[in-house]
Amino acid sequence: MHWYQWIASGAVAICLIVFATHFVRLIRLGSPKDYSKKAGSPAAGIVYSFTSAMDPRNKESAFLHLPIYTAGIIFHIATFASLITFFILLANFQPGPSFQIAAALIAFSGSLAGLIILIKRSLDKKLRWLSNPDDYISNLLVTIFQLFTGLTLLLPVLYPAYMLLAALLFLYMPVGKLKHIIYFFAARYHLGLFYGWRNVWPLRKA
Repeated sequence: MHWYQWIASGAVAICLIVFATHFVRLIRLGSPKDYSKKAGSPAAGIVYSFTSAMDPRNKESAFLHLPIYTAGIIFHIATFASLITFFILLANFQPGPSFQIAAALIAFSGSLAGLIILIKRSLDKKLRWLSNPDDYISNLLVTIFQLFTGLTLLLPVLYPAYMLLAALLFLYMPVGKLKHIIYFFAARYHLGLFYGWRNVWPLRKA
């Protein structure tokens, strides 16, 4: 491997170690003790939290802002696709032309969605008031990573720069808001546990 591949691999290793630390900490903390009288099924609430509760029709923040919600979905799908592509390229696999074109289009779509989200955050007074530097840095890093994923698939000469950019992203992941890669699942679990215990979730039709 070349030096830039070693740097990227080292950054991935550091990222995984820190993420593992966060995960172990979550497991050790366990579930909070609920002293209220049990009224429903925590298990059903947890299942609902990861399924129907994610339906945009059941999320006011989603169905009232469908365009930006859709951009967010595209952004996240492209992020995972770009990460998969990164590991394929890091391992020196040579994907075929069809894969390259498809992956590049997905990455470019994600970077465009990320740019739209970034502009929305910058121009909307309420979002701007709620935002901190980490919100902008995280969005910008992922957006640029997606853009360079697509460009590198089409222009292999960018490969060294792409590896260094990816290293920066992986080093930032565990310290910024991007660590919600892990905390998202814990948050959804505890929401389902909380509302399932109180028989609020799953929602019942009137």
